[in-house]
Amino acid sequence: MQISGDPIILLSTINMLLRDRYSSLDELCAAEGVDKAKIESALAAVDYRYDGESNQFV
Repeated sequence: MQISGDPIILLSTINMLLRDRYSSLDELCAAEGVDKAKIESALAAVDYRYDGESNQFV
């Protein structure tokens, strides 16, 4: 998986994958081979944080 440079597209893609395929951000990152810190940093820049309880960035 390639991480989009546009944080809103990234948000949409990650939340879709979390909703449809993965039970956690850790599982998504391991399966897709992406850097969790990079995703969190990119989405934090637009004020989104991962919420484990709802399994999505909010």
